[in-house]
Amino acid sequence: MSTLPKTMREIFFDGAGGPEVIKLREAPVPTPGPGKALVEVAAAGINRPDCIQRMGLYPPPPGESDVPGLEIAGKIVALGENVEGLAVGDEICALVGSGGYAEYCLADTPLCLPRPKPLSLVEAAGIPETLFTVYDNVFSRGALKPGETFLVHGGSSGIGSTAIQLAKSFGAKVFTTAGSAKKVEFCKNLGADVAINYREQDFLAEVKTLTGKKGVDVILDMVGGPYLQKNLAALAPDGRLVQIAFLQGARVKDFDFMSVMLKRLTITGSTLRARPLAVKAAIARALREKVWPLLDSGAVKPVLHASFPLEQARAAHEMMESSGHMGKIVLLAGKKT
Repeated sequence: MSTLPKTMREIFFDGAGGPEVIKLREAPVPTPGPGKALVEVAAAGINRPDCIQRMGLYPPPPGESDVPGLEIAGKIVALGENVEGLAVGDEICALVGSGGYAEYCLADTPLCLPRPKPLSLVEAAGIPETLFTVYDNVFSRGALKPGETFLVHGGSSGIGSTAIQLAKSFGAKVFTTAGSAKKVEFCKNLGADVAINYREQDFLAEVKTLTGKKGVDVILDMVGGPYLQKNLAALAPDGRLVQIAFLQGARVKDFDFMSVMLKRLTITGSTLRARPLAVKAAIARALREKVWPLLDSGAVKPVLHASFPLEQARAAHEMMESSGHMGKIVLLAGKKT
């Protein structure tokens, strides 16, 4: 094994603000402690929480690096003590608490998953955060079952494109919303049964019409704000609303909860980053059992919209916040083995 360098390049935020606070610096290559792997990063996924962290609204959990980046793919180049089932040289993708926007990154070994066979490391960098999020929220918290109906808002996003494919693969009828004719077509090509252009159609009216006024069983929402009341109206009896973000606000006025009682609805949601390692490790095991066979067969795959070199992280954030992308945006951090 070649000797590791002592320093690496990494991204940091020079204060809280817009993409202009994104900077590049040189830093020491970290050393893996017990239960950790040091990964030579081929690529790191860009996610909305990275942008929120940059604004100063989503700090890393205690003990985590201030370097952004929640998902990586690359090659293990060193292991700490008490690690089983992994070896130096393994190609993996991993969910990380922070540190992904760098040439080397530490990862908890229970959250390291093998690179799916059909995917390059660059493609694999776009799957951990979305798969952990979608699987836990749609199938664990939302309890989506085969034969049920499912609505995901923002179907052309990284989360949305993953949710469409997984829900369809597990036997649900999939509805989604998107903001242009091109994005609607993109969602249909991923397997969505119904794709609604929310700029031209009222998603609530469309859902009611297409379900014979019944509504859908599960909704995955990242919008919040004005969508909250409409989501409850779009749910079928015993339906479940799962909230994972609030891009249009977490507070609403004159909210009417009556439908929650009358239709026996469940409102739930979660964040992922600060949850205990044991919880995230359990999700990783479920993914390995239930989802990795779909990835290895090519039935489910990430859609890569764009890639940027590490030093162009600002441009990657600007693209993310423009909402013009369809699928995942990744940073190319180093060697693409």
